[in-house]
Amino acid sequence: MATLTNRSRRATAAAAARAANIRRTWRLVAVLLLVGTLFVYVRYRRQLHRYVRHTYATLITGHLTGLEATPLLAGYSVHGIDVSSYQGRINWKLVAGHQVQFAFIKATEGVTLRDPRFRANWRGARKAGVYRGAYHFFQPNYDGAAQANLFTRTVPLQAGDLPPVLDVEAPNFHDVATMRRNLATWMRLVERHYGVRPILYSNYGFYRRYLAGHFDEYPLWLAHYEVDTPRLPADKWIIWQHSDESYVPGIRGTVDFNVFQGSFERLRSLRIPARPRPTPKPNR
Repeated sequence: MATLTNRSRRATAAAAARAANIRRTWRLVAVLLLVGTLFVYVRYRRQLHRYVRHTYATLITGHLTGLEATPLLAGYSVHGIDVSSYQGRINWKLVAGHQVQFAFIKATEGVTLRDPRFRANWRGARKAGVYRGAYHFFQPNYDGAAQANLFTRTVPLQAGDLPPVLDVEAPNFHDVATMRRNLATWMRLVERHYGVRPILYSNYGFYRRYLAGHFDEYPLWLAHYEVDTPRLPADKWIIWQHSDESYVPGIRGTVDFNVFQGSFERLRSLRIPARPRPTPKPNR
């Protein structure tokens, strides 16, 4: 009987030890999960917050009124947006009333695509007193001359408009040297056509990886989100796209928000100048 009792005690003790080991293991797992979660959150909190905001914006799209407004970025006096058919019908009068002073409007993409709302946005921005510019979304595997030809046949830039823009950010291309040649061809032909130097648009990562040091003669419009200020030196860029999830009255849904580096007078000086009228020849 004593032997059975001792065996029972040993079995009970062994079971208790196993249970204690299991509890310690689970506590260790819980601590590791908590530490790992905190590490991931601290390291990627901006991206996580951004994902949550995007998810929320998608869920509430059907309930938006088109009157929502994101506060303007402090520290800058000149604010602007860029739009495409994605924004749908735009009430440009309301947009202008939210201190939006300039807008870049998508005109073309690749070698065949014309934005279906370009003409309406082009007229609407000018009528509302918003300085307007047009941009082409660059497809790096397509011929640069054909893309330039599509843009110049579509966009009637005139005195008072902002310079043309080439949006270069599509990550899938066959060869970086070919991409750069096509890009350079577009910039050269468009500058020749309009008589004004184009603006180059790209995001921070793409620019640093593929474009920095190759196109420094062109003004840079930099997209860089979730930072307090762009990581490129201030003398490297003229426009900063600081958000792609802002709200502006007159647009139902999110829109890209930008700031111009400098005063409103400097923005005015960037516009395409009026061409001097030819001096009439005297009658003989």
